[in-house]
Amino acid sequence: MRNFGDWLVSPWRRSLLAALAGALPVFAFPAPSLWWFAYVALVPWILLTRSAPTGRRAVYDGWFGGLGFMLAVHSWLVPSLSVFIVVIAGLLGVLWAPWGWLVRRFLGGVPSPRRGGAALLVLPSGWLMVELVRSWQGLGGPWGLLGSTQWQVEPALRLASVGGVWLLSFLVVAVNVAVAVLVAVREVRVPAVAGLLATTAATSAAWVWSPRPDVDGHVRIAVVQPGIITGEDSDVRRFDREEQLTRQLAGQNVDLIAWGESSVGFDLGKRPDLARRVAALSKETGADILVNVDAQRSDKPGIYKSSILVGPKGLTGDRYDKMRLVPFGEYIPFRSLLGWATSVGKAAGVDRRHGTEQVVMSVGHGLRVGPLVCFETAFPDMSRHLAQDGADVLLAQSSTSSFQNSWAPEQHATLAALRAAETGRPVVHATLTGVSAVYGPSGQRIGSWLGTNKSTTQVYDVPLAHGITPSVRYGAWPVGMALLVLAAMCAGEGAQALRLRRTGPRPLVPPARTVHESPARPGR
Repeated sequence: MRNFGDWLVSPWRRSLLAALAGALPVFAFPAPSLWWFAYVALVPWILLTRSAPTGRRAVYDGWFGGLGFMLAVHSWLVPSLSVFIVVIAGLLGVLWAPWGWLVRRFLGGVPSPRRGGAALLVLPSGWLMVELVRSWQGLGGPWGLLGSTQWQVEPALRLASVGGVWLLSFLVVAVNVAVAVLVAVREVRVPAVAGLLATTAATSAAWVWSPRPDVDGHVRIAVVQPGIITGEDSDVRRFDREEQLTRQLAGQNVDLIAWGESSVGFDLGKRPDLARRVAALSKETGADILVNVDAQRSDKPGIYKSSILVGPKGLTGDRYDKMRLVPFGEYIPFRSLLGWATSVGKAAGVDRRHGTEQVVMSVGHGLRVGPLVCFETAFPDMSRHLAQDGADVLLAQSSTSSFQNSWAPEQHATLAALRAAETGRPVVHATLTGVSAVYGPSGQRIGSWLGTNKSTTQVYDVPLAHGITPSVRYGAWPVGMALLVLAAMCAGEGAQALRLRRTGPRPLVPPARTVHESPARPGR
């Protein structure tokens, strides 16, 4: 019987195993939410890649592992994109190819203690660069960042207030590297243990030092979740249901009412009757209502998704047009080249238009709200800018109605916990069909979730806090640190190559010849 090493000789078997190993971290994300698993989920992938016989094979191990990771984390997109999701995952998986090379370079064979210790910094830094690049909105955005698996861990949320989700990703990968070293590389176990102790000391210091948000008030915010409404005239029936639910909030002393993404399917400029109905609801409940319009605009060409504030006297004039659209879901990048995606899945038939700037809205009682739409909650920089601009509450309007039977609603709802912890601002996540959720300024859950089977309203007493967290003040500083680590690594590798070139063996000198044209024999 052949041993496991012989079985891995086949490149296709090895690639399949790499893809399966890369997919393992999905169980640390919601809905399973095995947050502790994140700290060992990368170990099989690392061990496989370090055993690659060549650097080229390690690159392939990184690529196929990345493919498996992207497929697993975005598996809920299969109904929309069909087999096209495999193409996208394959293209984005290439981003992990250099990371695979780094794994073998620093952990392959029998690494020296110095090189093994350096791996605890270099490999997490390389992973962070992958997350940074794929966070570009044109590549799908930062959905499935490894640090976001820690959304329900209080110490991790405290660290997020210091360095954001980036710091959490760095630490999670560093622990995985240390565990892999302890398992398979005996010669480097001492640096691995030292690295774990240093990580524990640093995180403990951050825990003690990081400022805690001081609650200085409360506000009552109501979420209206109409539930799944499909078929003909669904826009009309959804509006009627939202109106019915909102009317139930009269007399509950709410300060703001939030409807979900695409809660209004008609431009309110063209439908003043609908605008008057929302204004009447605002007057009846005594609270401004933040709706979300998904329709062709009357004042400019194109379809926009817009957060619009309505008061008792009608439209207040506060409007935010969604800036970062979902690739393939709301527009198709390079439609002339990739437009065929509409024929194999449920990709966007018409491109939405995007807004140009973020907006902070002033609602009743002096409350300032920063709206976000849909997967904009995945972008740490957007919530950071709203906090800097003076938002008291971040309010995300979302709809995951196409993915009700997947892990997407839970994954989406938990992103708000990270944004709350990073900014020190409460986040309200209001959806059409669930999961709706609210988190306090430390990222702690407020009240209960509204699941995907709910058609109801919920009033939340939301604590308010002010002040600036280190994450808001200094931004994505762990990314800058990772860049410095990789720059130092490149400089060190270059210096070593130059030193080897200078001290390498001199070329052999042809032997001297005698007058008879025969080689001279030393010692004769």
